[in-house]
Amino acid sequence: MVKGFAAVKYKRTLDLKRIIFILLGIFLFAIVYYSSQWPDAVDPAGKHFALTREGKGALAIFLLAGTWWVFEVVPIGITSLAIGVLQVLYLIRSAKVAFRDFMDPSVMFIFASIVIGLVFTKTGLTKRLAYRMLMIVGERTSMIYLGCFVVTAALAHIMAHTAVAATIYPLLLAIYGLYGEGDKKTRFGKGLFMGMAYVAGAGSIVTLLGAARGAVAIGFYNDIVGQNISFFELSRYMFPIGWLMVFLLWLFFMIVCKPEKKIIPGLKEKVTILNAQMGPISSKEILALIIVGGCILTMSLRSFIPALEPIDKSAIILISTILFFLFNVLEISDLEEVPWNIILLFAGAMSIGFCLWETGAAKWLAVNWLAMFKEANWFIFVMGIAFFVLIMTNFIMNVAAIAISLPVAFVIAPYLGVAAEVVLFAALVSAGMPFLLLVGAAPNAIAYDSKQFSTGEFFLYGIPASLILLVVIGFAVYFLWPMMGMTVIKG
Repeated sequence: MVKGFAAVKYKRTLDLKRIIFILLGIFLFAIVYYSSQWPDAVDPAGKHFALTREGKGALAIFLLAGTWWVFEVVPIGITSLAIGVLQVLYLIRSAKVAFRDFMDPSVMFIFASIVIGLVFTKTGLTKRLAYRMLMIVGERTSMIYLGCFVVTAALAHIMAHTAVAATIYPLLLAIYGLYGEGDKKTRFGKGLFMGMAYVAGAGSIVTLLGAARGAVAIGFYNDIVGQNISFFELSRYMFPIGWLMVFLLWLFFMIVCKPEKKIIPGLKEKVTILNAQMGPISSKEILALIIVGGCILTMSLRSFIPALEPIDKSAIILISTILFFLFNVLEISDLEEVPWNIILLFAGAMSIGFCLWETGAAKWLAVNWLAMFKEANWFIFVMGIAFFVLIMTNFIMNVAAIAISLPVAFVIAPYLGVAAEVVLFAALVSAGMPFLLLVGAAPNAIAYDSKQFSTGEFFLYGIPASLILLVVIGFAVYFLWPMMGMTVIKG
């Protein structure tokens, strides 16, 4: 009887917290949307950027969604639906426009990436890869962490980090299944899945193949500054930063998510037996590898073959989904395994990102923030840009965060004698590693599907991880990149 009463009381406490945060989101929306006109943002050249009613509405939805996402007051996909609905109800954007973003090519790319993960699981490739990896890294959980992180980061050099996360995720599920705790939440589980999401971002900054943000940023740099950054020049400066973050994140998770077990006794022997029991690779496994490998190779070649560049990468990767069904690798029942909550999460993220962009709210924020640094020390200015991009990329697409901040930053930089190159690279590093919110990057949301952590826990772990990232950026800007020959201060 006492136990039952305690359970009811606990449930009521949770419900009360949920109601409080639902109301907090609504309150933030109302106080912003119904406030009087906000002053214009003014850039160093004296150009004014007004915040329209629609722009103010976009900021209001942005705050409501952020609050509901962090505290998970409703399923994260439902919060995304609210983003579209509020845009329509408050006449911020039309229904046709607001909900069109829910089927943006980037959302379809995430869908196709998740389907690849499903195929790897169904065919047995996931277990085969997991067993091979564990035979190499051994029984120590610290080395399992490191092995998973290194493989994830390395793959993000040659393929989109979303596809990497979707491919690695089922492999991690297989590895975690051997930990011996079933579906129970553990520190090892938190570190394994959150760490995968974090290092996927760290690996993706090293080349132009890891994400679209690099190509977009270089495009702005070329148009505004009149110079170009080559594929290998970007990799030269990004490689030490990306891999420094990989190893720092490994140490970070070894501290904050120290595995309950130092070793998994008998693991190496067990996986050797399991691997042998799988027998030779099957025809479906080979077919899946050929299809996925072909799509990845084609997407990679887009950066080098001009004829392929106009073809959107989402269309290329969706070919794999079509082929999986054409060749009976997947059946219609497999569609029920797709985590639509995660798909909706990113659909809503795209919608609010485009809403902030198209209403001018994002530009208004960027100008207001960066204008504060127009008379600051050059180092403070560069770090201010990195911090702004870091915050924005947790809420909206990192491509959009780059697009709203770099043009303004490139205008301010000459006033302070700062080279545009260092601004570009600092922004790219922070844009690649959104550690606070699931909507910041697809790997974050894919990792969340493991149910090893809540959105609130992800946010809390992301605060110190983001501080580590800012320290690394500061080190690169002040010491490392100048030593490597990057121009930081214009003479």
